[in-house]
Amino acid sequence: MVSPTASPNCDVIIQVRDLTNRFGRQTVHEKLNLDVYRGEILGVIGGSGSGKSVLLRTIVGLQTPVSGSVCVLGENVLKLSRKRRYQLERRFGLLFQRGALFSSLTVIENVAVPLIENAGLSRADAEHLAEVKLALAGLPANAGEKYPAMLSGGMVKRAALARALALDPDILFLDEPTAGLDPIGAAEFDQLIITLRDALGLTVFMVTHDLDTLYTICDRVAVLSGKHVLVADTLDVVEATDDAWVQDYFHGPRGRAAHQAGRHRMQEAG
Repeated sequence: MVSPTASPNCDVIIQVRDLTNRFGRQTVHEKLNLDVYRGEILGVIGGSGSGKSVLLRTIVGLQTPVSGSVCVLGENVLKLSRKRRYQLERRFGLLFQRGALFSSLTVIENVAVPLIENAGLSRADAEHLAEVKLALAGLPANAGEKYPAMLSGGMVKRAALARALALDPDILFLDEPTAGLDPIGAAEFDQLIITLRDALGLTVFMVTHDLDTLYTICDRVAVLSGKHVLVADTLDVVEATDDAWVQDYFHGPRGRAAHQAGRHRMQEAG
């Protein structure tokens, strides 16, 4: 059962209703419902095979469901014409789990690609604007001339984030953004997401398994289980949910440590 805490006056920016995704005989989602509110950072979690990334891909239009509706920014994604859908997708920023940068292009060329192809900018103007996006993502100026293979894992994530921000999106979709990063790098990336959300007015839909990320930056957490959303609420409500997987996830040794660390960070900030 989904139990969002937001009031009825909250602006729903993503609305998923009765969503069913099936691959052959395997049903991943069945009549799944979820709301995402403007300006929030929503963390999406669940066990292996629960369909977290499939849900993300369905919302952004990379996966066509068997049935159901997906409304984003007030428009039903599944019923749009190709032209209108293309226009809507320009308002999405997507960070893939492994960055998905073009290995044959420099970092600045990677970030410039959507500006050239989608915004129609000249290469010179696109690369100039790409420098701004790289700075927003916290990369040094000299990173732009490097190729992805020359970057650390953390720098690849930031370069991919800069590309996701290229077209000034309303919604940022992140698929396991801190996977593979060391604890310091992951914490820095978390803080960067908060800063960008606040500065740019972004809504963030984030698939993650990182407990520190959940406790540090997420306004709400949605748990996928049994082919639907088991609960979507604040962490206090989610971690108290009477479900074996949720209890193991949040109340095991790592969950307790992340909880305590999160409380400590909140005390320092307050």
